[in-house]
Amino acid sequence: MKLSNPHGLFFEDYETGQTTTTSGRTVTEADIVAFAGISGDYNEIHTNEHYPGNRFGKRIAHGLLGLSIASGLAFQLGFMRETVEAFRGLDWEFTAPIFIGDTVKLTVEVLETKAVTRLGLGKVSFKVSLGNQEGTVVQRGTWHLLVKLRPV
Repeated sequence: MKLSNPHGLFFEDYETGQTTTTSGRTVTEADIVAFAGISGDYNEIHTNEHYPGNRFGKRIAHGLLGLSIASGLAFQLGFMRETVEAFRGLDWEFTAPIFIGDTVKLTVEVLETKAVTRLGLGKVSFKVSLGNQEGTVVQRGTWHLLVKLRPV
């Protein structure tokens, strides 16, 4: 079964090594402004084009905005719809800046599965990477989810 599925995947549908990549999503100035407003993070590296302390020479997206976009891209694939019980945790790295106008795609690979039958769930770990239009990985890590077992 493909990792992307519009109706959710149950624990039994996951196999180590399954991989998929999302379509692209362009990061806009509006995204950065909205995220600053929602999060309260008005750090000038995100909000001031001429901030003298900015070693990148132009504004960058908030790292957590990139992670939020990654989460949304994964959800849009459909495999988590109605079958993911909980997002248990993540290990995450911010490896390169995301600039206004960058188009990012998410690649998701199943790393490990483990049934927890007493809970009626399974643990699924994913290797996740967010890359830009040039193929540069801008964020990466591992996500750990609890997924429903297929009903009997």
